[in-house]
Amino acid sequence: MCPNFYFHQSNLPHNFNPFLEQHDDHQFPAPEFHPIGVDHNLPPLVDVDHNININHYNNPFDTHPLSLQALESQNIQDHIPQFDESTDSLSNSNSKLKSVDTVLSSTASLELLSRYRSKFISSKEVSTDEVGTDSVGTLSTVEIINLAAEKFISFSSNRANGYTMFTHPYGSSAFTRLSMDEIREVELVYQLLTAAEKVGKKQFEIASKFLVRCGWVASDDGSPVERLVFHLCDALQEKIGKETGMPVPKKPKKFDQKNENPLALGTNPSFLACHIALPLTQVLQLCGIQAIIDQVGTSSKVHLIDIHIRSGVQWTALIQALSERKSEIELLKITAFATSSDIQKVGETGKRLECFAKTLSLPFVFKILVLSDITEVKEEQFDVQDGEAVAVYCQVILRTMISRPQSFENLMRAIRKINPLVIVVAEVEANHNSTSFVNRFTEALFFYGAFFDCLEACMSRDDVHRGILEGVHFADGMKNIVACEGDERVSRSVNINTWRLFFKRFGMVEIELSDSCMYQANLVLQQFSCASSCTLQNNDKCLIIGWKGTPLQSLSTWKFVQE
Repeated sequence: MCPNFYFHQSNLPHNFNPFLEQHDDHQFPAPEFHPIGVDHNLPPLVDVDHNININHYNNPFDTHPLSLQALESQNIQDHIPQFDESTDSLSNSNSKLKSVDTVLSSTASLELLSRYRSKFISSKEVSTDEVGTDSVGTLSTVEIINLAAEKFISFSSNRANGYTMFTHPYGSSAFTRLSMDEIREVELVYQLLTAAEKVGKKQFEIASKFLVRCGWVASDDGSPVERLVFHLCDALQEKIGKETGMPVPKKPKKFDQKNENPLALGTNPSFLACHIALPLTQVLQLCGIQAIIDQVGTSSKVHLIDIHIRSGVQWTALIQALSERKSEIELLKITAFATSSDIQKVGETGKRLECFAKTLSLPFVFKILVLSDITEVKEEQFDVQDGEAVAVYCQVILRTMISRPQSFENLMRAIRKINPLVIVVAEVEANHNSTSFVNRFTEALFFYGAFFDCLEACMSRDDVHRGILEGVHFADGMKNIVACEGDERVSRSVNINTWRLFFKRFGMVEIELSDSCMYQANLVLQQFSCASSCTLQNNDKCLIIGWKGTPLQSLSTWKFVQE
């Protein structure tokens, strides 16, 4: 039986924190924190007179009236590649690809929202008449979304027209128990849902009016709901601009930072600060490392292949665990993929890991595998030697290849030839790959709603790193999911059931996570005050990590069945 591991600060070199980076060759550079101001004086929602010109309002989304005549001349079609367009089981929608310009009926939109709302409510086993509250007595972001969805579903069929508001929409007991702030936030999400429905039906002028209404209350430094709506409104406005061909006014950037890697965690201070503050990634990584230790057993030579290493802080835990193992370890070799654009950062990561391994007297080799495209790797490039126990680690990277199925298959075939003992796959647990705009918007609403709620619990509102994560990285992700189509849409997460179907094609079987993995996951959570809000759920042999019942990430382990 392999030993469990966890960080004990007393066992580490002096002044070393595995989840921080220090700016020298021996330690990991630490993030800096610079607070920013917050303005909580936000106006309540008010009704809009039909006769008022919408352009007279000072709106942060800077929405312009749209010409319906110009819209009618547009013929926008977009066919989205699936894992295998000829295989029904691997498609997240119908086997026949649908064009984006399909006008969704109101009934279809309501059906979809009701289905998603039921999915997330059932995971918590609550109803809108028995809405729970968090530790300070307020509703979570997802619960606010659920109540807004209830209002949307209840009243959509009774709308007099697309721009009518109801003066007394709160009929259920759940609504009557809301605070004024919660009522305002429910109303705000309701406006957002209505705008999204109109975008889905290509009623862009009406949608723009609802976006203006949201703009009066939504804020990028307010409550989680206000922040979420702010960025989703921005995404919807960009969607309207793309569909109509009208330019979207550029707003001044709040943060002078570019999202260099929109699909995965990076090494910048904001990512590292959030990594430290939030339990989600630490649970994912340490549980994955325990799964590797379980599979390599007492092997004296361990070869870890990291498809996308980033900062590499998680491997300090593996180094420590192997150094404390009773059986002698002759060598730990880490092979990290790199491209010409990130080879320097990967090299710096290797140097830091080498220094850490040296402090623990662990024989260690760090190898960089430079590729023009990580999917072009060949079997011989892995440099697997006799006697090495091989493990492959893929954290939030395989989803970047979903739109390139042939490249994905090339990578999996190369990995199959080296026959690793275990392949650890950590991915986003969401379906952002649908050809349907409405499907993607609904998934993004719940997914990011839970993530924003998690950030609210773990980081202060004026934390600059939280602002950068939401305003740069999450905002870009939402825009890509909501506003982009075709090759331009690169954010294509799928859920664990879809991954299972895909991996099955390569003769892969899922490995059950050990009790030690679950022990590590719970041990990590105990270090956080928000532990009760982070949910761990077994999905067959996979671990689903969520926030207050909403799935956010998955961890699964696999191996190839050799013929």
